[in-house]
Amino acid sequence: MRLRRRSNTKEVLQALKERVVLEPKALRGKWAERFGNDRPIHVELGMGKGRFISLMSLKYPDINFIGMDMYDELIRKANEKAEETRAEWSRIHGAEPPNNLMLALGNIEFIEEMFAPGEVERIYLNFSDPWPKTRHAPRRLTHANFLKKYRNILNDNGEIHFKTDSVSLFEFSLNSFAEMELMMRNISLDLHAGGMAPNNVMTEYEEKFASQGMKIHRVEVIVGEKAVARRREELEETRRKRLAAEQEQDQD
Repeated sequence: MRLRRRSNTKEVLQALKERVVLEPKALRGKWAERFGNDRPIHVELGMGKGRFISLMSLKYPDINFIGMDMYDELIRKANEKAEETRAEWSRIHGAEPPNNLMLALGNIEFIEEMFAPGEVERIYLNFSDPWPKTRHAPRRLTHANFLKKYRNILNDNGEIHFKTDSVSLFEFSLNSFAEMELMMRNISLDLHAGGMAPNNVMTEYEEKFASQGMKIHRVEVIVGEKAVARRREELEETRRKRLAAEQEQDQD
């Protein structure tokens, strides 16, 4: 992503203390206090210009959202997007939008220094840099080194939702999840094959790629113990229903 930094970005961000967090390490273990409630916290790592996280925060007002990026100019752009989407939401609904969005300046490599164990319920990884060269594999956000950190900060209901247009990154990621013995569901090799996927919120990249007919790959990774238990119950219920249906057909 080519990014031109405006000269006054630092000063602008320092004046946006209500939504922008420039020192997220200071809020480790205190994000609920900062939001003023104990609702689940969902974090997008590498949010880009902020379209996804802004729209998600309006779509799900009972969840607290944090968009994180390491570039201050992207934090500024994401705040501008948040202001834009919230103004439009207020115009349509005739009410104040939910106050459930924070934008944090931080390097994902140090994610454990920004969130305490179990402080996050869901992590979104959307169109992360594929780092295609083999020697750069440890930089991929789905590398085992990062997954171990995510697993530490995710709670018992923790999940990772991952989307990419890169076939090589998706294959690498599926292998990483499997090697970590993480359960997966809703694996899609072409998310919009039958038209735009329902309830799916697009990033800027996704909207562009999908409009060009490019395939979007997506998977949900289940990390927390309670989330895993629920998934196993779902699978067992599906198995029981299938067996019952087969027995009914045999009787006919």
